[in-house]
Amino acid sequence: MLDLKYVRENVDKVKEMLHNRNLSDSISLIDELVQCDEKRKSILPEVEELRRRRNEASKEIAELKRSGKDAPELVEELREVRNKIQEMEEELSSAEKRINDILLIIPNMPHSSVPIGEDPSKNVVVRTWGEMPKFSFEPAPHWEIAETLGIIEFDRASRLAGSNFVLYKGLGAKLERALINFMLDLHTDVHGYIEIFPPFIANRTTMTGSGQLPKFEGDMYQCDSGIDPKDDLFLIPTAEVQLASYHNGEILNGDLLPLKYTAYTACFRREAGAYGRDTRGLVRIHQFDKVEMFKFTKPEDSFDELESMVKDAEEVLQLLKLPYRVSSLCTADISSASAKTYDIEVWMPGLNRFQEVSSCSNCTDYQARRSNTRFRRGPGKPVEFVHMLNGSGVAMPRTVIAILENFQQSDGSVIIPEVLRPYMKGVEKIG
Repeated sequence: MLDLKYVRENVDKVKEMLHNRNLSDSISLIDELVQCDEKRKSILPEVEELRRRRNEASKEIAELKRSGKDAPELVEELREVRNKIQEMEEELSSAEKRINDILLIIPNMPHSSVPIGEDPSKNVVVRTWGEMPKFSFEPAPHWEIAETLGIIEFDRASRLAGSNFVLYKGLGAKLERALINFMLDLHTDVHGYIEIFPPFIANRTTMTGSGQLPKFEGDMYQCDSGIDPKDDLFLIPTAEVQLASYHNGEILNGDLLPLKYTAYTACFRREAGAYGRDTRGLVRIHQFDKVEMFKFTKPEDSFDELESMVKDAEEVLQLLKLPYRVSSLCTADISSASAKTYDIEVWMPGLNRFQEVSSCSNCTDYQARRSNTRFRRGPGKPVEFVHMLNGSGVAMPRTVIAILENFQQSDGSVIIPEVLRPYMKGVEKIG
């Protein structure tokens, strides 16, 4: 979340940010936030004075009682003071809750280098890599390739779990597992990340810390037992959720930063806002695998670390020899927690389009304030909020799409990228 002091001192900048993010309807919240903060500040001195008088009157009554005297007027005054304190504390609590609620939904301030734009058409392509394959035949979409080869069963998955789920089979399952292991090995052995294997379920506090709640609650799968109201748990939409809260409430040693973590998890998303889009195949499914990268950095290093993280994700695609492009997302397309985001989009010839396979973001101190994750530069130095960065390294389903569609052959077979063959027991081709 944003710092309340920053919002208070930069009202016009925050309103401009909301306009640039295509969130003009939320601008009135800033005025409400300022009003609630003014109310809070006006109540606090009065509450403090009433508490002082309460303590003073309590002492006076105690002294009178010790000397055998009654103090009915003082007792009545104390009762009125206590009632007034309770009334004003309720007002104070209400104002503070509303301030916190608003801060939880105000997005992060974009970095000055982020393109200003009202929709994804204003995203800026910063580089491309690789050559798009040329075919002597009409390239097939991945679902046709997968069903012909018998490596993905969409119908059976639908019978087991519902629409937009997927079941990998045989060499399809082996390909998925090979990709996961290849990416984890690359990020740990070459890029220097520490591997984490977190739970696939998170509590509300953890979901809020990463910024998933309250904004995206409707897109989450909630675990409601209907028996115990304490079962306020969610299936995670990304390992970012768990990694962002990994150091929740801690003060880190600044000498150890940056801390770099990578994690494989299954990811669960309702895709509530994407109804009717990409209903065939693997582009948009409710459960998918992903290898995530995450960093905790010093503020002055975070944007350099973002560039490094993007390079780490790009190397995955370069080793797979998949053509892609990198785009800097505009203000209306970056996530609410992000200050700057790069999307890596891989070429899919069967679909005849680029499709995002990785998104790398610098969330500056936005998530750190929510999860209260700080660091200290040395003994006696003040604590500061870390900067947090996350990136897909990368998402599996669309990588599978790209492999099937880019490496399909005229006989219907698919060549396995050379870097994956050791993970597939030497299999060179699915046919």
